[in-house]
Amino acid sequence: MTKAFRFYQHGGPEVMRWEDIDLPPPAAGQVRMRNTAVAVNYRDVLIRRGSHEVCTFPSGIGLESAGVVEAVGPDVTDIAIGDRIACVAGPDGAYAEMRNVPAARVVKLPDGIDERIAAAMMVRGMTARYLLHDTYAVKPGDVILVHAAAGGVGLILCQWARHLGATVIGTVSSHEKADVARAHGCDHPIVYTREDFAARVKAITNGEGVAVVYDSVGRTTFEGSLRSLRRRGVLASYGEASGDPEPMPPRRLGHLGSIFLTHPSLPDYTATRADLLRTANDLFAMVMSGKVKIEISHSYALRDAPQAHADLEARKTTGSIVLIS
Repeated sequence: MTKAFRFYQHGGPEVMRWEDIDLPPPAAGQVRMRNTAVAVNYRDVLIRRGSHEVCTFPSGIGLESAGVVEAVGPDVTDIAIGDRIACVAGPDGAYAEMRNVPAARVVKLPDGIDERIAAAMMVRGMTARYLLHDTYAVKPGDVILVHAAAGGVGLILCQWARHLGATVIGTVSSHEKADVARAHGCDHPIVYTREDFAARVKAITNGEGVAVVYDSVGRTTFEGSLRSLRRRGVLASYGEASGDPEPMPPRRLGHLGSIFLTHPSLPDYTATRADLLRTANDLFAMVMSGKVKIEISHSYALRDAPQAHADLEARKTTGSIVLIS
């Protein structure tokens, strides 16, 4: 028996219930991890609201946590009891004291990465890595646009992109968040609630536009993102915090300068064990070298996850949020 959050219907943070659940022994190919830190991602909010579907009710919540191996299932040979690990895996259920996870999705933590930092950075940092290296390979001299530049992924994108030699333009919702983004490598923070960010982007780039837009916001930024791109630029729309954009005929991409539109997803960029380890190890190296700093803006007790969701939805946070078990 362990404690975990479940919800039986979609709605606000109040639908999350802290309950006793049965946890069977790990099956073949699984390990049991005792969570010491759990990440709060905006995806979790969308799952709870119903913007993303759940398989069945009641549903767990959360994919990302870090902790210690408590037990291993049959056929697991490269992970041992006592190992410090991070895991990003479904089905949803990371908001729990313990959970069983696929060994193939487990990454051992280096000595230089503690579990709170690991929980705060795995999804966000691995997302930043594939966006910058694979979705569009950022090169020295590129000018890029990062939406939600003071958020968890945004802060990592800004730092990593600067290390790659890019000039970073970022959108934020307030002057306070602009200061946070600037301190983490954003050359040109734009408070999009007060000015037309696409017009500012064109002014900053002397009318050319940016090589790539990394957009996790969705509906409210989509049109401006399209207008911010240079000829043959790339719009990587990797999230929908404000909802899905309106449908668009493909030929409009040609009218806008033969631009490219993609909706990349972390599972597709870490589909194999080799991809997962390469992505995670690149992230570990950037963090341990000090080139990327992981900002944990708020920590909550695990049982206070509903309050963490409320604060995230109210835009009271920057950087990453973790739940401590």
